[in-house]
Amino acid sequence: MFKVSVLYPAAGGARFDHAYYAGTHMPLSGRLLQPLYYEIDQGLAGGAPGAPAPFVGGCHFYFANLEDFQAAIGAHGAELQTDIPAFTDIAPEIQISRVAARAGTGSAPNWASGG
Repeated sequence: MFKVSVLYPAAGGARFDHAYYAGTHMPLSGRLLQPLYYEIDQGLAGGAPGAPAPFVGGCHFYFANLEDFQAAIGAHGAELQTDIPAFTDIAPEIQISRVAARAGTGSAPNWASGG
């Protein structure tokens, strides 16, 4: 499995509309890119007590293989790029990762049922 993370760094005076991002941009992204699932983050704090969040928000898309992402972003990337100014003036940082392992004490969410 592959994870594509799109993170928006916190910057003084920068604009980021979380409501538009979660309610409009991400549903558009999900419909166009067709990932297995995606997650939306809203930055709350940094790693040290009282530290500010290094990112105001972002998302993580999960794909079965890298080729699915590459084909989808090739077909729809320009459309998604044109929507970015509607919710932010921050340039995103993007990382593509291979999910090497999953672990935890709880069960994985059942994404097909929405939760």
